[in-house]
Amino acid sequence: LSELGSESAKIKAMGIMDKLSTDKTVKVLNILEKNIQDGSKLSTLLNHNNDTEDEERLWRDLIMERVTKSADACLTAINIMTSPNMPKAVYIEDVIERVIQYTKFHLQNTLYPQYDPVYRVDPHGGGVLSSKAKRAKCSTHKQRVIVMLYNKVCDIVSSLSELLEIQLLTDTTILQVSSMGITPFFVENVSELQLCAIKLVTAVS
Repeated sequence: LSELGSESAKIKAMGIMDKLSTDKTVKVLNILEKNIQDGSKLSTLLNHNNDTEDEERLWRDLIMERVTKSADACLTAINIMTSPNMPKAVYIEDVIERVIQYTKFHLQNTLYPQYDPVYRVDPHGGGVLSSKAKRAKCSTHKQRVIVMLYNKVCDIVSSLSELLEIQLLTDTTILQVSSMGITPFFVENVSELQLCAIKLVTAVS
C-alpha cells in the first residue's frame, strides 16, 4: 500500500490516471475503502495496566502498522480522485466519507495528543493540569512512526482541499470537512497541518 501510494502520486503528477480503465479504477477504490476501514477507528493510545511493557509495545506496533496502512490507502484513493480528467464514477461517496472519517479520528485520537499534551487524557484519572502546565511538561521527542503518520495525514488534508475544488460533496460531508479544517488552529506544534488546513477551509468557502 505504501508503494501504491507513491506510485499513484507519480501517475497523478504525469496526468495519465484517466488512461486507466474506469471499471478497474472503481474496483481498486472499493478495495482501498476496506483497507481504510480497517484502521479508521483503532486507538493507538493504549494503556493496558495488566500487560508488560513489551506486550504493550508489540500491541501498539501492530496497531500503528494497521493505522499507517490505512493512511496509505487514503492517500492512494485521494490521488486517484484528484488526478486530472477523471470520470465521475471514481468520486465514490462512501470512499470519500471513509477517508474523512479516518482523518478526523486519527487527528483527534492519535496526532493531537502526541503533539499537544492538552489533548491527552490522564489514564490514571489524576487532577487536570492547566494547559500551560501540561504544555510545559511536554517532551518534544516523537516516535518516527508518529511523525510519518503526521506527514501522511497532512498530505491527505491537503489533497482533500483539491478534491473540494473538483467534486461537489454532500452538506453532511462539508460540515465534517469544515470542523476538521478549523480544529488544527486550536492545537499547538502542528504548523504544517495548520497550513494544509488553511487550504482546506479556503476550498470549503
